[in-house]
Amino acid sequence: MFYPFGWAVGDAINPVVDDESSSVIQLSSPFLFFGRTYQQIYVNNNGHLTFNKASAEYVPYSFPGYESQDIIAGLWTNLDNSVRGFVSYQQYTSGDVLSRATQDINTHFPNLTFTASWVFVATWNKDAYSNSTITETSFQVVLISGNNSSFILMNYGEIAETGLPVQAGYDTINSTHYFVVPGSDSGSFISNLRNSSNVDVPGRWAFRVDSGPRNSLLKNNVVSVRVRLSSFSDLTQSGNTERLLQKMKQELVKYGLPNNCELKLRKLQKIKP
Repeated sequence: MFYPFGWAVGDAINPVVDDESSSVIQLSSPFLFFGRTYQQIYVNNNGHLTFNKASAEYVPYSFPGYESQDIIAGLWTNLDNSVRGFVSYQQYTSGDVLSRATQDINTHFPNLTFTASWVFVATWNKDAYSNSTITETSFQVVLISGNNSSFILMNYGEIAETGLPVQAGYDTINSTHYFVVPGSDSGSFISNLRNSSNVDVPGRWAFRVDSGPRNSLLKNNVVSVRVRLSSFSDLTQSGNTERLLQKMKQELVKYGLPNNCELKLRKLQKIKP
């Protein structure tokens, strides 16, 4: 499921230093992130991407953070690539990676006709946590753009449990848009990331992130959510309602619904005349 990465495909490799970052990376194509256009990016060793400046922060804040930066967190925590693993990145404007990205986006967003013109792949491969040097954690963040549309794929491989603070998802300036990958804010549950998804591909989360809901599919299309229940009691049992609404919300956020929205289920009773 991972896109190609590492020395074999010519990736640039981050400094092998705890809490370091890449130097500024000039993007060969602008990336639109919820209405802001970026020409540069930083790959930070502690599991996240930032646009305006590098970040050595190893203790994540919870999303929404209402901070003054846009951030994409594959798995933001205290990683140490000086002990084990590596962090690498590469951008593409032609070739098989673009064909793969085109196919993935059209599969995950079937109401679109999309052609990728630029892909950026950042990979954290078998990195250790700073408090447990024998651990190995692997994940990717893939940025994809084309035709004034932009997307994020988050791919998760083997993710070790940890007692450290963790956070995965994205957050924008002042948290006008944000998303927390379910289960990613608890170190004792993050090993489940390799089996979770919002696109029916275990270990993958996909989001459209160009201009938010004003220009998303929700503007001109009705997005359907199919839910299969084995019985009516599945919906009425304690806790199941919230899980159902959370699943529906994840699907709608994928198509541009703000993450700070709330879905509520209203019970109607039909009375025969």
